[in-house]
Order: sequence, then structure tokens, then C-alpha cells
Amino acid sequence: MVSLARVSDLNELITLASRRFIETITQIQFSGALHGDGLVRVVLTGGGAGIGLLKELARLDAAAEAQSESFPTLRVDWSRVHIFFGDERNVPVSHQDSNEGQARDTLLKHISIPEGNIHGYGLNGQDLDEAAAEYEKTVRRHAPDGFDLHLLGMGGEGHINSLFPHTDAVREKEKLVMAVKDSPKPPAERVTLTMPAINSSGRVWLLVAGAEKASAAAAVMRSAEAVDWPAAGVGGTKETVLFLTDDAATELG
Repeated sequence: MVSLARVSDLNELITLASRRFIETITQIQFSGALHGDGLVRVVLTGGGAGIGLLKELARLDAAAEAQSESFPTLRVDWSRVHIFFGDERNVPVSHQDSNEGQARDTLLKHISIPEGNIHGYGLNGQDLDEAAAEYEKTVRRHAPDGFDLHLLGMGGEGHINSLFPHTDAVREKEKLVMAVKDSPKPPAERVTLTMPAINSSGRVWLLVAGAEKASAAAAVMRSAEAVDWPAAGVGGTKETVLFLTDDAATELG
């Protein structure tokens, strides 16, 4: 079942999601993560809301550090967080289209997280099937029981990660990672986590803003067919939350 967290606009969405992120991750770190080892596995997403969230997390982390001695506040222990990416374009990390590159620029280079805790796809124009197979090994090695939190953006047609309507990738039932060689949204070549990988997560959060996404948001809330509206097929084992701005909620009734 999808829980709705409705907000007025993108700024309020980012504010709410960032604070809930910190509360959730710190709670997991104190009470025991999915794997029972004190490490939290988080999948990041790109897009306006996703990158906005990362920027706000960096700002809040810096603020918490600045006031830590005079007024201790809730803060994520990033040394016990492992970072993954929902999908990646077939470009180097230095490219402006790289999801990992954007995450590094907005959050990861600003926090105290070990480099070994950041699990990128390592794409740079190589064979996509081989890259997908290698990332599947990475996921199974470092997150064998799934992810604690999977963040997702969503397109107007309901795509998540690089899972687009009526494609082989959205229909995949076994593999955790797939190559996408003909994405309808450029660039065409990508590697993506699949629905089985997403739904292995304890918590799945959809970050959705914009009037053009109203039909897809309504499809999520009515549990439409995933092959038609991929975002409607996601479900965390503990919770699934749709953070939704008012302009994207016009078709909810």
C-alpha cells in the first residue's frame, strides 16, 4: 500500500523528504539495519527532486557539524552508509549526464563517507551487458538482502530508474540489473536496477513534482499495471511513500 505525503511545492517536498531521510537513516542505524550489521544501504536518484534532496542533505549535514559542540543535533553517520544508484547513463562520472557525478557534486564530496562505500556503475562507453552483470555482482555482494531505502524520481509516463513502459526492462522478473540500449529518453544507453531490485528494499520513496506527472501519480495511487505505469509496480517491504506536490496531485480526486 502506498502512503501519500502531499506537499504544496517542490521546496516543501525537499524539506520534508530531507528531514524524514535523516530521521529514518539514524533510526535504522540505532535500531538495526536490514542486514543486521549496522550498515544502511541507500539507493540515490537523479532528477530535480532527487538532486534537490541531496543538496539539502549536504546543507543540513554541514549545519549539524557546525553546531555539534554547542547544540548537538540528529546527524547521519555516513561512515555506516553504503550508496548505490538506481540507474546510470553510459557516460563517465565527469559527464554532466552522470547520475553518480551529480550525486558526488551535490552531496557525496561534502560529507564524511568512505570512497569504498560508494558503489557506482563505472560506465565509460563499455559493453552494457558486461557492466550490468558486474553491477549485479556488486549489489549481491554489498546488499545481499536488499536496500534499506530506495529513492526514486518519476517521469511523466511513469518511468522510474531506466524502466520505461512496455519495455523488456520493466518486465524483468529475476535479474537485479539490466542493460538498456534503446531508452526512449536520451541518452539511449543506460544500465538500471530492475523492479526485483527496487522491491527488495525495506523502504521505497517516490519524489514527484510537476503537473505533467499528475496522470502517473494517479496511476501509482490506484495500483495500475506496472507494464503501463512502471512507478505503480514499486513496493517496499516496510513502507512505500509517494511524496507529491499539489500540482502533481490534480488527478487524485
